[in-house]
Amino acid sequence: MLKKPALYTDFYELTMAQGYYLSGKYNQTAVFDYFFRKLPFHNGYVIFAGLGDLLEVLQNFHFHKDELKYLKEQGFKDEFLNYLRDFRFKGDIWSVNEGEIIFPNEPVLHVEANIIEAQIIETLLLNLINFESLIATKAARIVKVALNKPVVDFGLRRSQGTGGMQASKAAVIGGVNSTSNAAAGFEHQLPVSGTMAHSWIQFYEDELKAFRTYAEFYPDATILLVDTYDTLKSGLPNAITVARELENKGHKLKGIRLDSGDLAYLARKSRKMLDSAGLDYVQIVASNQLNEHVIKSLNEQNAPIDLFGVGTNLVTAFDNPALDGVYKLSRVGQKPSLKISENIEKITLPDIKKIYRYKNEDGSFNSDGITLESESAPDNIIHPLYPLKTKNVSSLESEQIVHQVVKNGKVTIEIPSAKESGKYARQRLGKLNEEHKRFSNPHIYKVGISKALQKLRDQLLEERGV
Repeated sequence: MLKKPALYTDFYELTMAQGYYLSGKYNQTAVFDYFFRKLPFHNGYVIFAGLGDLLEVLQNFHFHKDELKYLKEQGFKDEFLNYLRDFRFKGDIWSVNEGEIIFPNEPVLHVEANIIEAQIIETLLLNLINFESLIATKAARIVKVALNKPVVDFGLRRSQGTGGMQASKAAVIGGVNSTSNAAAGFEHQLPVSGTMAHSWIQFYEDELKAFRTYAEFYPDATILLVDTYDTLKSGLPNAITVARELENKGHKLKGIRLDSGDLAYLARKSRKMLDSAGLDYVQIVASNQLNEHVIKSLNEQNAPIDLFGVGTNLVTAFDNPALDGVYKLSRVGQKPSLKISENIEKITLPDIKKIYRYKNEDGSFNSDGITLESESAPDNIIHPLYPLKTKNVSSLESEQIVHQVVKNGKVTIEIPSAKESGKYARQRLGKLNEEHKRFSNPHIYKVGISKALQKLRDQLLEERGV
């Protein structure tokens, strides 16, 4: 992660911080909520990711001498720079677990600190959580339509710079089996895998020589790329030859990879040729601009593909490249605060809040209720925008899903690994009913607010003449 995270921010965060300091307001406590407004990909949920990286970065969040020199060159005043010299984040953070299933407008994370500390980490927090949650959610969609067939992240070369590190980690949280990203494998102890490039085959005098050479070095892990010249007339026959030679040496060809053309047609033809040669154990890997829609179609066509390699569309979230997560002030000192908008959907919820998740008798998720910090789980929840819509949840068990993760600047939990967060995500996703996980037109998961929270919001709106 970032070695110098303090300047990884929007410039106005720093100008506001200096303004708070020079006006003597910097010790005033503030609370900010993180939430998102719109589900990506027309999906029914989001997988919360990025918390682990945020906690890691905050442990090393301070300004270095060269950064302070740079800020002085930008016109910042000496007294503020002296304050930044010893700056550390000493506030508190509450959050849902990494891998939790979350829904629009839920305050799934909140920061309580002095106004400068709370404000200055905003951009970093949004950058990490928005991106990783987006990629984890995209990965979960792809994994679902893969129908228990392994999915590999092939996206590093198409990722947005070094964001490929976060993308590979988030993809594993979302359920991807492994990654081609060796650095992410090393950094996060992720399973890594790969095949070969067309250049390997082109480098040798002929395709068969290229296949034989690779198989010689990796006799138990060879996946041959068969489309460099002609998939069915050259690639497959040569792969079959090498497979038989490996058998004679006591090894087995692991698979072939299709990376162009009509994948369903070529997979069927390849499977028939392999099976006819007695090579029914050889797997077929497919790649080439795959996404959840293409994979769904391939499975609906009963294409005999055993593994999917997904690159660009996964790590860039190609069809929905940003999650609109926001970070909004909800309390100043002891005074609740809210943002007012002409668009009623953008009016925020005030004060410090909790989220209760209600469960059905079988343990599946029923609905979520947002309450004030002092409240226990309410018996009724109210639609945030349409108060006549209510839901009685008095007969349902509930759990709080927001917990403290940082206290006085110190991380209070064991930061989860990508594998741990991925396991948790799969457990929680398993408790979400299928109607909310539909590929198209998923049923809207119910999220309501308590009567007390509704009353506080309406009171503050009335005070401001709304």
